[in-house]
This record gives sequence, C-alpha cells and structure tokens, in this order.
Amino acid sequence: MTDTPPPSMPPAKPPPKSPPKSHGRKSVRPSLKPRQLMDSHPMLAHAWTAQVITLFPEAFPGVLGLSLTGKAMQEGRWQLDTIPLRDFGIGKHRNVDDTPAGGGAGMVLRPDVVGSAVEAARARIHRAAPILYLSPRGRRFDQTMARDLATRPGVTLLCGRFEGLDERVIEHYGITEVSLGDFVLTGGELAAQALLDATVRLLPGVLGNADSTEEESFSNGLLEHPQYTRPAQWNGHDIPAVLMSGHHGEIAKWRRARSEEITRARRPDLWATYEDTP
Repeated sequence: MTDTPPPSMPPAKPPPKSPPKSHGRKSVRPSLKPRQLMDSHPMLAHAWTAQVITLFPEAFPGVLGLSLTGKAMQEGRWQLDTIPLRDFGIGKHRNVDDTPAGGGAGMVLRPDVVGSAVEAARARIHRAAPILYLSPRGRRFDQTMARDLATRPGVTLLCGRFEGLDERVIEHYGITEVSLGDFVLTGGELAAQALLDATVRLLPGVLGNADSTEEESFSNGLLEHPQYTRPAQWNGHDIPAVLMSGHHGEIAKWRRARSEEITRARRPDLWATYEDTP
C-alpha cells in the first residue's frame, strides 16, 4: 500500500516591511522623469522651497532634476514650485505684456499680471523667503549670497522676459534684483537654474560629504587649488610629488600657495579683497 503524501502547504508570507524612516522622503520610481519629481507629489511642509514665476514652467526642473540636486529633491530635502505667469494673463489671449510707456522697442511685463502671480506665490511660502528678480542690472550673485539663501526657508524667483518688468512691481514688493554677470540672456530661466543649483548643493545632506564645500572656490576668498587623480602619470605629466608624499601639512601648504597664485593671476579683484581681509 502506497502512502498518500500530505498536501503541500502554501509558502509562508514574508512579514510586511516597515516604512522607511524618512521625514518627507518622496517615493520615486526608477523610471520617473525629472519633471515628474515636481508634478506627482504634494508640497512638503518643512522642505526648503524654491518658487519660480515663469512664462516657461516646462523648463523646470531641467538639470535640477538630475544628479545630486535631483536626488535631494527626491529625498524631500528641497522642493520646486513653478508658477506659470501665463495663468494670470489678461483677456482671452492671456496677455502678460504691453508696450513701454514713453515709447521704445520691445514689450514690458505688466504689473497687474506679475503682481497677481507674486501674490499667489507668496500665499504658499514662508514670509521669510526673499523675492529675487533675475536681471542684468542686479547685484552680482556670488557664493556668499548662495550661503545666505541656503539658511532661509526658501526663495521666490521671478524670471523676466522681453524688455523687463514694470518697475512698480519691484518697488511695491521690495524685490531684490540679482545678476549672474555682465551679459544678457533672453530670459531668467537659465539664471534661475544656476542660482538654485549653487544654493541647493549647500543645503544639509545634499552633498553627502560636507568637507567638499570647505576647499572649493570662493569658500575662503580664494579660487580653488588644482585637483589630480589616478593614474599618477598621464601623457608624460606627473601628479605633483607633494600630493603623493602623505605629508598632510605640506599638502595643505602647497594647496594654499597654489590657490593664492591662481587667484592673484586670474582674479585680481578677489585677491585685493583677500589681502585686505584681517
């Protein structure tokens, strides 16, 4: 007589996994595109917030959705809120601009349109977040400003177009004008992305290694020293011997000397300020 085997038991279900302990972390699938980092998640209450008022919201997050800044957005360390200026346009065609008072070429962004957009933006961001207008006549953006913005709850950026923005908006809201340099772009979107990249990388936890911001250009008033990596010899060029010596004191002295040499040669304005600093 043959024994009948007992019915097989179904495999036991694994215990449910506990949710990750992360404050405000965004769950992102590997296939998620940069733009979806913004569109598929609610606003986070305590994350550093960048608002961008723009005629081209589809330009964002752009490169900000990639690499370290994209990963930081994914993790909820910061968030991006675009405010489409066209939504506040006038009439059937959503007009946002008009001809310059007093005549002249080009068009000027209307104060009633931009004002409505600013009001809508400011209603959903901490009042301590400054409002900046990307403008070639503004204060030069630098590392000091990036550090200051990183300590704020966020920032509202206004991207100009055409001949610019009605001056009354700047005066009414106390907007600070900021420039990337002595050149003119067709709009403020690229400048806004550059400003945000420089700022977001300074937020806690974004770079991973906080020491990496200590020795880079402008951190101590100087340009950064040269960098090298393996192989030790490439196309007849060797890594400087001091960097291979293991003597950390001598390495630090070499790096400081090269930073001073490069700054003095390439940026006499920075060098003058550095020399005058006690």
